[in-house]
Amino acid sequence: MKSNTKHMYDLCKSHMHSYVFAQTTDGSSFDGIITGLDDEYVYFAVPVDPNQQAYQEHEDNRQFGFGYPGFGYPGFGYGFGRPPRRFQRLILPLAALAAISILPWY
Repeated sequence: MKSNTKHMYDLCKSHMHSYVFAQTTDGSSFDGIITGLDDEYVYFAVPVDPNQQAYQEHEDNRQFGFGYPGFGYPGFGYGFGRPPRRFQRLILPLAALAAISILPWY
């Protein structure tokens, strides 16, 4: 393991299950919760943009041919009242991380 990768591994390990702001080597950045870590990858739960989610649910419903929200058939209770997805998984190689810093939960 390279020294920078080892440093990022130790940093991620010490901030496991913390809400962090991360920057990558290509200059992009995001916030999320570190949910897992191994020798090569770090796993994040990243908040979903509500506008993107509404579009995705519409596309999912169109794909299956339903003209109403959720999955299943009307009257049977399948898929109705489903809470919106709040996080999506993001997996990055440790070598792609340039920096992380702790963010407050509020």
